[in-house]
Amino acid sequence: MKKNIITIVLLSFISVFSFAQEEATDETVAKVKDYPVSATFESGILIDAQTVVIPEVKTLEMIIQHKFASIEKGKSDLWGMYGAGTNIRLALNYVPVKNLQLGVGLTKRNMTSDLNAKWSVLQQTRENTIPVSVVLYGVAGIDGRNESDITDKVSVASPVGEINDFEFEDRLSYFSQLIVGRKFNEWLSLQAGVSFSHYNLTSYQAKGKQYDHDKIGVHFNGRIKVSPQGSLVFNYDAPLKIKDISEQHDWT
Repeated sequence: MKKNIITIVLLSFISVFSFAQEEATDETVAKVKDYPVSATFESGILIDAQTVVIPEVKTLEMIIQHKFASIEKGKSDLWGMYGAGTNIRLALNYVPVKNLQLGVGLTKRNMTSDLNAKWSVLQQTRENTIPVSVVLYGVAGIDGRNESDITDKVSVASPVGEINDFEFEDRLSYFSQLIVGRKFNEWLSLQAGVSFSHYNLTSYQAKGKQYDHDKIGVHFNGRIKVSPQGSLVFNYDAPLKIKDISEQHDWT
C-alpha cells in the first residue's frame, strides 16, 4: 500500500512538472517576435523616387534634391551643375508617430511648394510573416509663379468649352503612389509602384496640343550593394498611354 502511495505521488509530480514545462515552452514561443527588417534602403529617397523606408519617430531631416542640366557645355557650367535646365528641391520631413512621415518642400521649377505624407501600411519582417513592405505616398503641389506666367502657357478652358477666370485652384496639382518593396538579402532590395497624377490646369505643347490632366504611371527601383560603402542604384518611371483617360487623340 505504501509503495502504491509513493508511486502515485511520483506520477503526480512528474505530470505537474511536464505540464509546467510545456506551459513555460508555450510562453517562450509566445514571447518570440518577428521584427521588421532593417535598411531595405538607406534612405526614404532613391535618386528622386520615394522608397518604402520611413525613419524613426521624431526624426527631422532636411532634403536637398538636385537635377543636372546637359553636360555639353563642360566646365563653363560645371558639367551641368549650374546649367539652365537644372532643378533643385529643398524639403523638410518629420516623423511625428510611428510609420507616418509628413513633409514640406519647395522646387525651383515653377516655384512649386508641396505638402506630402507617407504612411507605412505593412513592414516586411525577418521571418517573412509579412513578405513585403507596403507604403502609400501622397503630394499636393502649388504652382508659385505669377498668374501671367501661368496663363500665358496654359489652357483655361473647362470640359464644356467655357472660359474660366484664373483661380487659386488652378495652381494645384496632386500625386499619389502605392509602393511595394522587398529586401531579398543584404545586397539586393527592389520595389515597384503605381501612381496617379492630376493637374487642375495644363499647358499646351507644340502645335496647340494640350497635355492631359490625368496620368497613371508605373515605377521600378532597386539597389544592389557591391561593398559595405557602395551600391548600384537604378530608377525607372514610365507614364502609361491609357486612351480612356486621355483628352486627345495623340497621346502624350
